Amino acid sequence: MTLLPADPGTGIVFHRCDLASDVSIVEARWNVVTGTMLGTTVTNEHGTSVATIEHLMAALSGCGVDNAIVELDGGEVPIMDGSSAPFVFLIECAGVVAQDVPRRAIRVLKPVTVEDAGRSVSLRPAERFTLRFEIDFESSVVAHQECDFDTATMNFKEDLCRARTFGFLHEVSALQAKGLGRGGSLENAVIVDNDGVLNEGGLRFDDEFARHKALDAVGDLYLAGGPLLARYEGIRAGHEMNNRLLQALFADETAWEWCDDIQSEVVSNDKKLWEDQPAAAIA
Repeated sequence: MTLLPADPGTGIVFHRCDLASDVSIVEARWNVVTGTMLGTTVTNEHGTSVATIEHLMAALSGCGVDNAIVELDGGEVPIMDGSSAPFVFLIECAGVVAQDVPRRAIRVLKPVTVEDAGRSVSLRPAERFTLRFEIDFESSVVAHQECDFDTATMNFKEDLCRARTFGFLHEVSALQAKGLGRGGSLENAVIVDNDGVLNEGGLRFDDEFARHKALDAVGDLYLAGGPLLARYEGIRAGHEMNNRLLQALFADETAWEWCDDIQSEVVSNDKKLWEDQPAAAIA
């Protein structure tokens, strides 16, 4: 995978370098999601797919990157360590540049909710992006956890991006018996059995399981086509419900609007000022 700069208005697009140029471009958008099992997959009109995009999308969102071309030599984003941290490292090494256009955001105007068998996701109006995720597993190791994330008081790099994907040992064995998840290992996921976490060194956070579900949500929501000015809440949800939430949001034209003059708070000489925030691209 290679991350490349892109012009204003490009958004995030994937380029499959292993395929002919006329079928190789796949946009990272909510309305081309074709798979949500074990990750989020997007597919273009030619049938070209890119899978497991959520951790990279979360990194781009958390680093404020609006425009980038993602070159791949295959159909899946590298899993790395199962978190967004390696991607954040690459973006920081390359640098991010401000572009000469205002940053655009999607302002949620009224509540939108999707519910299904005790699970739910919702978006509510807010002046900035905030998130709350709640999980509840029968496993005593995971059990009930909650994660709250507020962009005004917390830092994506420190508080979310290092949380790794997780799975249960019996599920991993069953998937691999079916030919799925063959790359899964202790190097790229937290593996849980009845006695605890199998990974050497244990967890990175006490609530790493909930934080990773929140991280997934950040990545899935960035498929909206820009940052959201909204309060997101998820309860026992996953990629499929996150996508259904975006479908419900954009199906109602009265529930959202583009906002072309996002402002960011800047501290200067101990005074809080406000200045226009430009779009940004990989340097």
